[in-house]
Amino acid sequence: MNIEVVTCGNVPLESSFQKVPRCVYTSTSLFEYRGWDSKAANPTHRRFTWGLRSSERHVVDFYISDFQSGLRALVKTGYGAKVTPYVDESIVVDVDPSNGELSPEFIRWLRERNLSSDERIMRLKEGYIKEGSTVSVIGVVQRNENVLMIVPPPEPFTTGCQWLKCIFPASLEGIVLRCEDASKVDAIPV
Repeated sequence: MNIEVVTCGNVPLESSFQKVPRCVYTSTSLFEYRGWDSKAANPTHRRFTWGLRSSERHVVDFYISDFQSGLRALVKTGYGAKVTPYVDESIVVDVDPSNGELSPEFIRWLRERNLSSDERIMRLKEGYIKEGSTVSVIGVVQRNENVLMIVPPPEPFTTGCQWLKCIFPASLEGIVLRCEDASKVDAIPV
């Protein structure tokens, strides 16, 4: 199948910060900027770079439909299935303590995850695939009774190499998801 439209299955997700409903994939990442005398976000965080402090990713089974052919398939990405997502994350919140107070929503989000702000420069990014989004899916097509399914391949596969385009070989594991319509969300300065 080529580019398909997403329909939620039995258990839709909600994004953790923006509370976007009826999603089949969500990811939220909190980054911190480390200056000369600030704390490291993780053990490998170098000075004057952004480091990952916290990351969440959830995915559930969902359906895709091809309007040209009328085909509908169940994509088996939930319950521990291997998934390689290519979903753009948008900056939702940029936090600079010198610019004023933090928003109550951001403070609530930090508290729910037992994270502190500690006068740190932070950036929250969120990505999602919601119902109605257009996606590309790479996986193994199977038919189980009358249901067409896309399941993870039994072993990782390689992408090959294209020297003229500077594309190096990579090994991909599980179902590959690529969301074609990236939502452009403006950052909320805090």
